[in-house]
Amino acid sequence: MTEKILIMLLNTRLDAPGTLGAPFFQATVAAAMDLEVEIYFAAETTQLLKRGVAETLFPGEAREKSVYDFMKDAHEAGVKFYACAGAMGEHGLDDTNAIPELDGKRGGGAFIGEVAEDGVVTLTY
Repeated sequence: MTEKILIMLLNTRLDAPGTLGAPFFQATVAAAMDLEVEIYFAAETTQLLKRGVAETLFPGEAREKSVYDFMKDAHEAGVKFYACAGAMGEHGLDDTNAIPELDGKRGGGAFIGEVAEDGVVTLTY
């Protein structure tokens, strides 16, 4: 039985914001189903964790809800956000400019360690 969902944001792109709503919406749904959910931000997606970035991105043409709004919904539902420390440095993200929803830094080893556990399902975007 699945107890935990790990989401790796690696291949989504900030210049294609239509791809950025679904991971957070699905994370929110999973958390509402009482699953433990963690999102790992890698590569350029770490920029979403920088104050002022996700607020300017909208996954839909109607621009009713920003990517940051989807992120806040997920975090409020209990989803944890973790950034790759290496990617943070590469993209100018640090503790002084990070959004308050960032729960910590975790690298590839932590992600792989979680993936290998029983009861864990991994989704990548």
